[in-house]
Amino acid sequence: MGSLVRFLFTLAAAVGAAALLAASLRRRAPPSGLPAQLVPSSHMAGRNRSFVLWLHGLGDSGPANEPIRNFFSAPEFRLTKWSFPSAPRSPVSCNNGFVMPSWFDIHELPMSAGSPQDESGVLKAVENVHAMIDKEVANGIHPDNIFVCGFSQGGALTLASVLLYPKKLGGGAVFSGWVPFGSSVTERISPEARKTPILWSHGMADRTVLFEAGQAGPPFLQSISVTCEFKAYPDLGHSLSKEELLHLESWIKSRLNASPEKDS
Repeated sequence: MGSLVRFLFTLAAAVGAAALLAASLRRRAPPSGLPAQLVPSSHMAGRNRSFVLWLHGLGDSGPANEPIRNFFSAPEFRLTKWSFPSAPRSPVSCNNGFVMPSWFDIHELPMSAGSPQDESGVLKAVENVHAMIDKEVANGIHPDNIFVCGFSQGGALTLASVLLYPKKLGGGAVFSGWVPFGSSVTERISPEARKTPILWSHGMADRTVLFEAGQAGPPFLQSISVTCEFKAYPDLGHSLSKEELLHLESWIKSRLNASPEKDS
């Protein structure tokens, strides 16, 4: 009699488990008749993600700039991926050949509008930045949601990188930077790249990258039909201010909202 009771209890447990499994499967299955296009796709998920690449200045490092992301607390940045790479170490002419983190060579400081430029070094650094961008595009982030930003030498590299990228990007933000190449390089800028908007910010009290070097940016961009918003900051030296970063957050956010829903 005891063995029969145990058998009945075992059978009841098995039936109960089967019923629970069936109910669970019914909850997981999509409702019948639901159009397939209403199920979120990886493409749509990619449209909601963004990427911000930050390029530091001469002698600095990527990790030292990571606190910048703390200024971007709006919900629009919830799915934003950030990258703060470090420049390779190399001799820098303006510092008597001293080896330090540098994206390319700088021949003289302070930087003025007419300072000589290391165009070959800039173009090599641009290739590395493009490889970082291409990786994110391959991972599903739409170019319209990719933003390159940089300070000083990183700002100059930002400008070169977005202008020489073959596709339109979400935007490029130059802080205390300069135009790091001549007219020969501008011939390589594609029609799509000319659609990438530029935000240019510069301190009027900058004694490292002179304000005149920053002022030369907007006329140059206008000459190649690139949209540029230029903001001058009185009393700001060669540094990054909270005001600049808060404006950058707003600037990127407005362009994320305006990104068109189209196939990549």
